[in-house]
Amino acid sequence: MVDTVRKAQQEEKPLLRIIPLGGVGEIGKNMLVFESGENLLIVDIGLMFPTSEMHGIDIVIPDSTYVMDRLDQLRGVILTHGHEDHIGAVPFLVEAGLRAPIYATALTRGLLEVKLREDKVLADADLVTITDNDVLQLGPFTVEFFHTTHSFPDSVGVAIKTPAGRVIHTSDYRFDPTPADGKPTEENKLRKWGDEGVLVLLADSTNAERQGTTPSEATVETMLERVMSEAPGRVLLATFASNLGRVQQVINVAHRHGRRVGVVGRSMVNNVKIALQLGYLDLAGDELLTAGEMESLPGPEVVIIATGSQGEPTSAMVRMSVGDHRQLVLREGDTVVLSATPIPGNEELFNRTVDNLFRQGAYVLYHEVGNVHVSGHGGQDDYRHMLALVRPKYFIPVHGEYRHLVLHARLAQECGLPKDHVFIIENGQIVEFGDFKGNGAITARLGEAIPAGPVYVDGLGVGDVGSVVLRDRRQLSQDGFIVCIVAVDEADGSIVFGPEILSRGFVYMREQEDLIKRAQENVAKVLRKKTPPEVLENKIKDALGNFAAREIGRRPMILPLVIEV
Repeated sequence: MVDTVRKAQQEEKPLLRIIPLGGVGEIGKNMLVFESGENLLIVDIGLMFPTSEMHGIDIVIPDSTYVMDRLDQLRGVILTHGHEDHIGAVPFLVEAGLRAPIYATALTRGLLEVKLREDKVLADADLVTITDNDVLQLGPFTVEFFHTTHSFPDSVGVAIKTPAGRVIHTSDYRFDPTPADGKPTEENKLRKWGDEGVLVLLADSTNAERQGTTPSEATVETMLERVMSEAPGRVLLATFASNLGRVQQVINVAHRHGRRVGVVGRSMVNNVKIALQLGYLDLAGDELLTAGEMESLPGPEVVIIATGSQGEPTSAMVRMSVGDHRQLVLREGDTVVLSATPIPGNEELFNRTVDNLFRQGAYVLYHEVGNVHVSGHGGQDDYRHMLALVRPKYFIPVHGEYRHLVLHARLAQECGLPKDHVFIIENGQIVEFGDFKGNGAITARLGEAIPAGPVYVDGLGVGDVGSVVLRDRRQLSQDGFIVCIVAVDEADGSIVFGPEILSRGFVYMREQEDLIKRAQENVAKVLRKKTPPEVLENKIKDALGNFAAREIGRRPMILPLVIEV
């Protein structure tokens, strides 16, 4: 009987667990953990930029507690490419003690080194350069790579042999017959692995709402040709600093039209510098324009590549749009191309930047009025093609908000996968694979869910701002606050001073003296009876809260301050 129970327990133990800590049910902060026995492997450690409701937050990173508590089991970290949502949180984990080898292609490693050096943790990181032809043996995991077409050169997806079977993680990809770098996604490897058998496919879902395929990068180059041939003055193009494929396109077209290229924006300058050093850009470093040359040369000879395609407040393009850039000034005749589409939730900043650029007298091209950008992610037809190549037994959509995951899951079912072989999960929900039926066949099931919420970075603080603090900040931003100061006699509880009311963000006190006086009178009514200080604070809060809601329809944060003297 004991042997039977022990055998059943062994059969139920998973051979593989897939643990998403970020990037599932959201776009950004991608982080995926593979676990087999006492061995962990991480794919990507990214960040996410805050939404408008995250007041004061600089960035958002994954909750990596599950991994940080098991660092001795971590066999390695794989970085698929150098976008911030895939590498941006690495410095935080290295600073917290991560010492396992970090594997990345040359350009991804170069950009990561800049980040680690800025955070003064480069010496603590074990970085290893890989190519898409390498094979790594990391504990029980055999990791192979395949080149993917994306808006970042040197992007890779991963194929991992595990004790349960092969897993393919596409990361960000699309199928493009004419990519900017001339290297299409490696379909031959995907087809070969599909023939050998794939246990589970984890695939990018970013564009699950978009029918058809994503247009080729060649369409952007056609747009650039037209713009540079017709522009009467300088051409300024804003794009993501990591979109080095787009940078190379701009360089190529500029050369054909007798224009020289300059770059502005700290992250753009750093990324271009690294790409030039590693040979990822076809341009001599001394060919780049200086800031003085960008201003002094005749407009038809100049192209400027800048940060700020999303309307980021401190970026070069945004500073130029409000006349606040210390080196460059927009002028009549300039043509500005915002070569990106706004990230969901970022439309307000983007639109404000477009308006400000028009105010400066520039001619502005953006996604609503021209083919200025091509997504680095595939559309529904690309997803169908990936499923047809890989033919997985199980499917898990990743890298997308919840609706994207659902739509991608439905598409997989349309392609022939049984409904119970498709898992729609969110951060923290574990999927397990093993011989759970004891018949030698590997099957999948949902495991437990672990905490995997967002970790907020505010200044030098990491994780010290939570939902309660954000709720307070949101309330302060909407209705301001009122401070009510009262001094009571320590001996008999009688009122010695007050109530004195101070306000910020609620009303302008100099113009609302009558309102403040009436607020004081409402508080005074609850002060007439001798009351313990802790009870008095609650009475003051209730009195002021009811008064503010009744008189002006606002609900400010109320801070009663009762002092015993």
